[in-house]
Amino acid sequence: LLRRCLSIRETKLGKDHVRVASTLLSLGSLYQDLTRYPEAEPFLLRSLEICEAKLAKDHLDLAKVLHSLAHSYQARGLYAKAEPIHLRCLEIREAKLGKDHPQVATALNSLAANYEETGNYAKAETLFLRSLHIWETKLGADHSDVAVGLNNLANLYRIVGRYAEAESLFLRSLRIREAKSGPDSVQMAPALNNLAILYKILGQHAKAEPLYQRSLRIREAASGSDHPEVALALGNLANLYRAMGQSAKAEPLYARSLRIR
Repeated sequence: LLRRCLSIRETKLGKDHVRVASTLLSLGSLYQDLTRYPEAEPFLLRSLEICEAKLAKDHLDLAKVLHSLAHSYQARGLYAKAEPIHLRCLEIREAKLGKDHPQVATALNSLAANYEETGNYAKAETLFLRSLHIWETKLGADHSDVAVGLNNLANLYRIVGRYAEAESLFLRSLRIREAKSGPDSVQMAPALNNLAILYKILGQHAKAEPLYQRSLRIREAASGSDHPEVALALGNLANLYRAMGQSAKAEPLYARSLRIR
């Protein structure tokens, strides 16, 4: 449907129309959702080219494309390419919306995640905290975006060994997501997985196992049995069984994860 829409708009409006850019962004975002990042890139780049030619340099639609493109690079491990694009998106949103707008918080959170991936933990923490503060202040302490911010900050604290703080934030994030989306929503899967990773690190395998299993069930129900996220969940559960010395349980999960990958 998006490709058909794109064809009509290109034919009737011209290939450099802003509505064409909007459809290109939608296509790129769809491929991102499917974790098909190399396929997303050309659509996002073309959308950006049109927006830069047709819109003001501080237009919010331009910021939207920049955010998606930066996310695509980040997901592929191209952190050096993602950083300046994140910064440009942030600059536009702060200038147009103010420094305490929820869309600014989204840009801050994405930039923080990029810094986390490159080991700039101090920068990442500062931005995660600022992002979380904006969401809590503007949207309320039980908003779904707050749950995202709590989860991301908790993940950072897990990485740097601040385990007690991480557990508290993970649990709060889980409570919000369960209340807002339901216990079996796809939003629950990454939060369950991250808390399970923490318990595995702490050697609390009995706590980790049901969380990994629940995350896997949600992923399978939401995305099908052969999705890359299912492969990741299978691998994580297999890692736990291996750590527990249960190789007979781990092996078939590894094999299934490998087939999907």
